[in-house]
Amino acid sequence: MKLILKFNLVFVVVFLAGLAAAGYVSWTLLQKNAREEVVQNARLVMETALSTRAYTSNQLRPLLETQMKYTFLPQTVPAYSATEVLNGLRKNFPEYRYKEAVLNPTNPKNRPTDWEADIVNQFRNGPERAEIIGERDTQTGGAFYIARPIKITNAPCLVCHSTVDAAPKTMIDKYGPANGFGWKLNEIVGAQIVAIPTAVPLERANRAYQTFMISLTAVFVVIAVALNLMLYFTVIRPVTTLSRLADQVSLGNMDVPEFTVKRGDEIGVLAESFSRMRKSLVEAMKMLEG
Repeated sequence: MKLILKFNLVFVVVFLAGLAAAGYVSWTLLQKNAREEVVQNARLVMETALSTRAYTSNQLRPLLETQMKYTFLPQTVPAYSATEVLNGLRKNFPEYRYKEAVLNPTNPKNRPTDWEADIVNQFRNGPERAEIIGERDTQTGGAFYIARPIKITNAPCLVCHSTVDAAPKTMIDKYGPANGFGWKLNEIVGAQIVAIPTAVPLERANRAYQTFMISLTAVFVVIAVALNLMLYFTVIRPVTTLSRLADQVSLGNMDVPEFTVKRGDEIGVLAESFSRMRKSLVEAMKMLEG
């Protein structure tokens, strides 16, 4: 096997091993970063909802209490405000979902689906849980979700949700007396659920991975071509020429031209040694002939 074939065989093995290692590390990091991005976005949406609820409860509702005696304004309900604000977000990001799923809601829009009801029941069965995180398949692809319990910790909330008699008449006129009552203090009645699609960041991570691997392969190919050219011109060609001259000398042909290489490396030293050997053989042949 020729030297250049051995070199390329070793280079290919090293290249494939390096490419596999780099591919595994980069894939793992890109997938991890994509999922961290999804989690961060979900938490940002959740914190936006919490801030909206706090603003509605602490600042907006007190300003509208007088009007509430004559007309029920859903804008004073923290859950309604948070949902409406994040519905505005969905105009630009339609895949994002926010819902305050309640088992016995006043507003029918807040009634949970089956998987949302399962999350609420998990909170009710484990009141110590502050958060549930998971992934689920949807019709549009995978989705990451984060959920937090809705717990009645504020006694004034029970004015609207304890009994029909205690609830404001304006609210009864709007939603009726059938739903949203019987809540108790410190009871978990629902869950705030944020769902974020995972397809977009994962697809972006896949494109980045493909670009990285193609670029890395191109770099290795360029390096392989450069190393092969260097190996050929600095080692293979001079050694091949020297080998051919040595073969001629071994057959008794002393008229071969001299091989001179002005280099300070091992090839240059080998060429000088060959020249000295050739001269010694010529002189020895002359002495024998004389």
